[in-house]
Amino acid sequence: MSTLAKSVSRSSLAGARLALSTPASSICENVLAPVARRRISTLPGSQTSPLRPAICSPRSSARTFSTSPRLEKWGMFKTVQEAEARHKSGPFSFRAGALFVLTGVGLYSYFTYEKGRMERIRVTESHKGVGKARIGGEFTLTNQNGERITDKEARDGKFSLVYFGFTHCPDICPEELDKMAVMIDKVYEKRGKSLQPIFITCDPARDTPKVMKEYLNEFHPALVGLTGTYDEIKDVCKKYRVYFSTPRDLKEGMDYLVDHSIYFYLMDPDGNFVEALGRQHTAQQAADIISTHIGDWKGPLKKDA
Repeated sequence: MSTLAKSVSRSSLAGARLALSTPASSICENVLAPVARRRISTLPGSQTSPLRPAICSPRSSARTFSTSPRLEKWGMFKTVQEAEARHKSGPFSFRAGALFVLTGVGLYSYFTYEKGRMERIRVTESHKGVGKARIGGEFTLTNQNGERITDKEARDGKFSLVYFGFTHCPDICPEELDKMAVMIDKVYEKRGKSLQPIFITCDPARDTPKVMKEYLNEFHPALVGLTGTYDEIKDVCKKYRVYFSTPRDLKEGMDYLVDHSIYFYLMDPDGNFVEALGRQHTAQQAADIISTHIGDWKGPLKKDA
């Protein structure tokens, strides 16, 4: 073997040993990095920057893995499993469904109440005429204490429940006055003493203040009895659209019966007609209707303690 061949063989062997003893990263940096720098430097307008990552650098290819939850990616969920479970169930949950149902029930109840209230207001307004009420009106009569009072004084700043009858009535009036007493107590329990019951006689010839006072005390202490002359009673009955058959000229001791309308007339504190309650209403039903109208009232209302 020639001297040149031996020299080349020794050089190759030395290079191989050096390659085996040198780390791969050093080889990459020593061998490829100059080539890459030469290529970068040959690009027009390019400059070598220390911020550029070194090619084949172990740091550039390293990647850190972690099993800790990434809250910035999954938001309110701590784990991927929670996020996937929420994704499968969609935007609705049991809590959201319950809230939706409760909101719907609340809105339905509110609109139902408002609809009923507006209907009651419409009915009340329909009973009013231009300038005066179609049912009801001003009057001046004598109460069971012998005092002359007006309709405003009889109401005394409250709702009033007006009933027309007579003390010699054999059956209808006692039954209706018993019913009226129950209605008064039930309204008082719910709305306080904001209702004034009024009894107007259709038989002024026999129903004197003294007779009415004794008669009404048997039913309810809050009842106000009113009487007057035949013409005064006739005028009041006409204003309230009440029919009665009492004859005008009567002799003392003459026995007779009086036919009359059987209604309870609910009036507001201003003396306007609200609603008529008949025999088809039970005492509880009538009390509920009266209490509802009192609850709807927005003006001043007197309530005795």
